[in-house]
Amino acid sequence: MQDEAHAGILTRRQELAETGVFLLLIVPSMALSFLAESRGALPFPVVAASTILRDAGLVALILLLLSRARQPVAAVGWVRRDIGQEILVGLALSVPVLIGAALLVAALRTAGLSRPRTGAAGLLPSSGFGDLLLAIVLVTVVAVAEETIFRGYLILRFKSVLQNRAWAVLLSTLVFSVGHGYEGGAGVLTVGMVGLVFAVVYEWRGSLVAPVVMHFVVNFVSIVLGPLLRR
Repeated sequence: MQDEAHAGILTRRQELAETGVFLLLIVPSMALSFLAESRGALPFPVVAASTILRDAGLVALILLLLSRARQPVAAVGWVRRDIGQEILVGLALSVPVLIGAALLVAALRTAGLSRPRTGAAGLLPSSGFGDLLLAIVLVTVVAVAEETIFRGYLILRFKSVLQNRAWAVLLSTLVFSVGHGYEGGAGVLTVGMVGLVFAVVYEWRGSLVAPVVMHFVVNFVSIVLGPLLRR
């Protein structure tokens, strides 16, 4: 019995160390987004390609860590059951999320919170067809990767370390919102609320499919469809 308890303690310490290393990899670069005043000088293909490579690398790291821990991808929400139903749930919930996010960001800006900085411009594609295709690839990769990272992996590890589901959801949402400093104060709070909705849906459904669909739709509207309509 003592050996089993000792093994459990070691496992928890390993998970704490693993989570700390993972946060060390992502938090500093995400926090720098608050200082990214000149990021808009970068062309969209550069920003998109670097984002795709970063997210792909983090997902690969998660897969490696899961393999080391002998955990299946289902542990971070990638399950095969009722995929069609989960897609429909994600599409249906995307509408109120989009409306709620638009109303919230407008109210926050009216209240005086800062608007997106110039750095956000680098995330928007130009009118070229190549940029449009790259933007679709970008929003697809980001939706899959960020839900795997922030909802799947971080909630899993925070639950294990903190032994508290609510704190796990809140902390993963906080980390998620930090990376959107380039959107200004109104954008950061709005992203935080949207991320919290994604987390609640993930906990409700026990699958990442619906949150990924919601994430894709929100980003597609803001990064691809919105700029096209404005032009």
